[in-house]
Amino acid sequence: MAAIESFDNIYLDLSKEHGKCRFAETGLGWKPVGGGDTFTLDQGNIGGAQWSRAAKGYEIKILQRNSGIIQLDGFQQEDYERLNKVFKNWYSTNLESKEHSLRGWNWGKAEFGKAELTFNVQNRPAFEIPYSEISNTNLAGRNEIAVEFAVGEGGKSNGQNGATPGKGKKASAGKDQMVEMRFYIPGTTTRKEAEGGDAGSDADEEEKNAVTLFYDTLIEKAEIGESAGDTIATFLDVLHLTPRGRFDIDMYDTSFRLRGKTYDYKIQYEAIKKFMVLPKPDEVHYLLCIGLDPPLRQGQTRYPFLVMQFKTDEEVTLDLNLPEEDLNEKYKGKLEPHYEQPLHSVVAQIFRGLAGKKILSPAKNFQTHRAQSGIKCSIKASEGFLYCLEKAFMFVPKPATYISYDQTQSITFSRVGGAVSALSTFDITVHMKGGGNSQFSNINREDLKGLEDFFKYKGLRVKNEIDEDANMLAAAMRAEDMASSDEEVVQNKADRGSADEDEESVDEDFQADSDSDVAEEYDSNHESDGSGSGESDVDNEVDDEDEEMEDAEEEEEERPKKKKKTG
Repeated sequence: MAAIESFDNIYLDLSKEHGKCRFAETGLGWKPVGGGDTFTLDQGNIGGAQWSRAAKGYEIKILQRNSGIIQLDGFQQEDYERLNKVFKNWYSTNLESKEHSLRGWNWGKAEFGKAELTFNVQNRPAFEIPYSEISNTNLAGRNEIAVEFAVGEGGKSNGQNGATPGKGKKASAGKDQMVEMRFYIPGTTTRKEAEGGDAGSDADEEEKNAVTLFYDTLIEKAEIGESAGDTIATFLDVLHLTPRGRFDIDMYDTSFRLRGKTYDYKIQYEAIKKFMVLPKPDEVHYLLCIGLDPPLRQGQTRYPFLVMQFKTDEEVTLDLNLPEEDLNEKYKGKLEPHYEQPLHSVVAQIFRGLAGKKILSPAKNFQTHRAQSGIKCSIKASEGFLYCLEKAFMFVPKPATYISYDQTQSITFSRVGGAVSALSTFDITVHMKGGGNSQFSNINREDLKGLEDFFKYKGLRVKNEIDEDANMLAAAMRAEDMASSDEEVVQNKADRGSADEDEESVDEDFQADSDSDVAEEYDSNHESDGSGSGESDVDNEVDDEDEEMEDAEEEEEERPKKKKKTG
């Protein structure tokens, strides 16, 4: 047998890039073809090995003695004999061949192993979850538990939801990443049965709710929680506005934990990017905002900020659970052994000491017309408060929005279009350099001057459309006043009753050009010579008048009668 066995196109822990894997008597090594860090495993740390079908061919799963798991994928079926001899002769262990269940059933039995959680269907593993990939777990319902996976970038730990260093390496290698899995676990069971032991081995053991026992066992196996003795400080029943609820805060050396009735979160201090203490305009509360990157995840919802609320006058007395030597060396000048101050101040100081983050507060050269730091406004339908910090805007509580002045291209002041309160409120639109904008609505009109001066002091471009609209409105009102004065002059003319109407109205009964059959005395057609023709003319005139009277009576009979009014 050769001193070295070499295999090409092998993937380590689902890595994106393949490499060369070599086995020797002293151990094994893997190096990516494109260059990079070389992985080595000493022969004494190999506790077992399994051979099974995998995504890129066949896989060797190596169980380390320190509870870790190494996966090497990409072998061919004919490589089994060579590898079996390598593990048997050099590492004194058998390469166990293992077949997975391919039925596709979604019900089975979960077993806790030394380094991974296995979901078995008819005594065959359907899938395995290494404890190193689990970042958090929560009781999501009465008989339901949610298991969250660590998500990193490039195999680096990110501290998301409590991901400890080294977690999430395998998940981060894939293009698509599973972030959560839920199990439905009804009934009751014992601890030995939950861990895969015989149910009748200890008849005296107390039965517990199966989902609760699964939850406690997973926290212990995956090392998600820390023991109570490691807690530096604890704050009970703290109100959180984002995510909504009340949580107990346990603060440890490298992380802090939020414990609620439904959800628990473990967050590394490395994930804290911003820390702000903001006085609420009601002068009764303080808001503590913690910016996280990556954001806190609850199902499909992401929370880039934690927003806590404390009463201003709530005092607390606290002694830190830290040895004196740690206080004098590791945390010298950062933490005090004893605190007796307002609660919000104590929480802020301990976070600053443990996380090493600077506390941000509202800018000193800006105040509202009521001498406060927060401006009441809204983003769409969500009401909240806008704070002007030294280098950014901050809107709380929901949706918590942080906008840096460096990313701001311009700011526009505008009036609420068509609103009843248009004269008393206005809007602010922040235009970003990378495109897009954010609008803050319903701001009190009295804060316009202070905001405009502050933005100009910070060197931001400001466009005030409210003054432009006011100038246009004033011009329109002046034009309207001139038009109304002209109308008043016309209306002031003397009222002459119906005389004006008589001048313009036409008498319809008068026919100016009609030929009358009756010759008047002053008519030039009147004959006064006394001839007999005069009598015949009179007779003819009488006959014509009679005919006209008869025609008039017939017309009156044909006209519809007017209806009589009834009282």
